[in-house]
Amino acid sequence: MPVAAPSNHPEPTTATPAPAPPRRQPLQLALILVAAFMVVLDFSIVNVALPSIERELHMPADAVQWIVTGYAISFGGLLILGGRAADLLGRRRMFVIGLVAFAIASLAGGLAQDPVLLIAARVVQGAGAAVVAPAALSLITTGFPEGAERTRAIGLYGAVSSVGFVAGQVLGGVLVQFTSWRAVFLVNVPVGLIAAALSPAVLGRAAAARNKIRLDVRGALLITGAVTLIVFAVSQGVVLGWTSPLVIAATVVAAAATAVFMRAETRHPAPLIKPALLHRKGLRDGTTLAFLLGLWNGGEMLVLSLYLQQVLHESPLLTGLIIAPQGVVGFAAGVIGPRLAGKMGVRRLLVLTAACAAAGFLVLTQLPAAGYSPVLFVVTLIGFGTAGTALGSTVLASRGMADADQGLVGGMINTSRQIGAAVGAALLPAVAVSVSGGIGVSGDRAAMFAAALAALAATAVAWRAARPVPARAAT
Repeated sequence: MPVAAPSNHPEPTTATPAPAPPRRQPLQLALILVAAFMVVLDFSIVNVALPSIERELHMPADAVQWIVTGYAISFGGLLILGGRAADLLGRRRMFVIGLVAFAIASLAGGLAQDPVLLIAARVVQGAGAAVVAPAALSLITTGFPEGAERTRAIGLYGAVSSVGFVAGQVLGGVLVQFTSWRAVFLVNVPVGLIAAALSPAVLGRAAAARNKIRLDVRGALLITGAVTLIVFAVSQGVVLGWTSPLVIAATVVAAAATAVFMRAETRHPAPLIKPALLHRKGLRDGTTLAFLLGLWNGGEMLVLSLYLQQVLHESPLLTGLIIAPQGVVGFAAGVIGPRLAGKMGVRRLLVLTAACAAAGFLVLTQLPAAGYSPVLFVVTLIGFGTAGTALGSTVLASRGMADADQGLVGGMINTSRQIGAAVGAALLPAVAVSVSGGIGVSGDRAAMFAAALAALAATAVAWRAARPVPARAAT
């Protein structure tokens, strides 16, 4: 593994409070996990409410998707900046700021009487989540020593995320069916504000920076713009067409911004992303696995939801309940995954979990054309593979990294997964439509095969990562 050359410039650092006593660590972890659950829950809980929102606010069909796309673009685009801000300005401080912004935006969304205000609230929600997610993950990776303790904490983080994503489908169905679509937004308000209020007492107050902070503003603007345009291009490709001038222009500008960003980072005394970090094999493998995981997970949830409602004609609530075992098994995988990692190693665990996800998708290529079938129970195998891969990729990416870079690592992992989810949510439904013309089950089967290919690619990456490193390469 290449060794980073020492820098001639002092790193901007923040004063970090002393680690909490062991008796306080469970409270800190619980608070972080509650915040992570709320953010992940919001990815899927709103999807069930879209038809009700469209009817009540009289929104055009092509405008409704911006309730989802607006959140995805701001969240994906700001994650790396949010992660580095946590490193420079204080993880606890940014954690609280993100929670408050998320809660206020949720209140605005729940009270919105105008579609424009609702979409704007979703954009601010995404920005708040982009601050909370990397700050939460870096609070874990810096608050627990590297090894078994950190792996267990990351396992619980992944377990809660798995449950949150699936729970959103179920909870969204319940709230919409028995109350109103507004409840899917308002439910976040007390949770976010209470978590923010408790943070200073549980996590400790953020200390002032020891050194003068110098944020790489140019790099932040370039990478934020590039990722935002990538997420926009992918999410709009299906809506506008992949040959749409707007989609092509967004892709070209994103590529140019990325190239300029990479060149600028080599010249900045305190770059947003240190070029040496990109040579870390663990970080490269971890972000690649996170991207592939996001691809199969984001696409699978959407295709399965449409299949259950449009082909099997199940209700939104029952659809969520059928998918729920995936989240339950995902939670279990997050709990027992650290033990498995301790026995077989993180890299071998990644091979196992990615292969399990691939096997589950291959079985789903035999989706029935009518009636519930036990074959759908293999979503539990996918849940195990997804949660285990999330755990392993995070441990792999954060291992050996300095505490001063853990927020950035959290931002990069989350960004990779979010871009993957945007690609999956666009690609897998497009495969389904192109094969079956939007009618019948053949397209859904093809989409599951595409997801299997992504999981098989992740298995290959994990297999390569698990191979022993030659002595010459390790020096």
